[in-house]
Amino acid sequence: MKKVLFFCGFIMSFYCHSQSNWQRYKKLSCAEKTWTIFHVFKAKKAYLISKEAQHVADSIAKTPLLDGDKNGGLVDAFKHAYWMARLHQEIGKNAALSLGKAHERGNYQQYKKHALEDGETPDEISSKMDLHNNTIGIRFTKKGVPYPKNGLIYRIVNAIYAGELKVIKKNKHKQFLTCKNELITKKELKGKWENNKCLVNSNYKIN
Repeated sequence: MKKVLFFCGFIMSFYCHSQSNWQRYKKLSCAEKTWTIFHVFKAKKAYLISKEAQHVADSIAKTPLLDGDKNGGLVDAFKHAYWMARLHQEIGKNAALSLGKAHERGNYQQYKKHALEDGETPDEISSKMDLHNNTIGIRFTKKGVPYPKNGLIYRIVNAIYAGELKVIKKNKHKQFLTCKNELITKKELKGKWENNKCLVNSNYKIN
């Protein structure tokens, strides 16, 4: 208990050093806050890499390299794989994967509170997609081994083209489909953690 209190004090001093840090800390889920407590010296690196992954994904979304889809699409898959690859480099495999799992637990907590993630309600299938893509992303790097970022980007993109990552099945209008190609209405999805969305390989061809 004393160690936990020490870690809590340390991490709070880090995040509360400025008003902006405090606001960021408050936005973390309980699961993510717990992760920071037990990974105090890695928390700042993880935060910076998370910002980097979001920036890189946003940039790629504006190009024809992928599908531009940040919600269950190729850009979403890319972001998680890139995030894990960079975290593996900087903070190690176990810490990276545990942060990924904490983030998904946090998404479930957000769902219970009717909160949004990236403007969308979290659900079970999105969590499964993210966890799969996290495990693929880990493979692209090793802790402490430098690797050119452009090279990492194209390795992940090539893995997406090869179907190694997962996305959620949609039609050409970016509407969600079941595994039987039936349209899922927004009404059917509203407020549900479990639904009929379908995970497919990242090289799935939209009809």
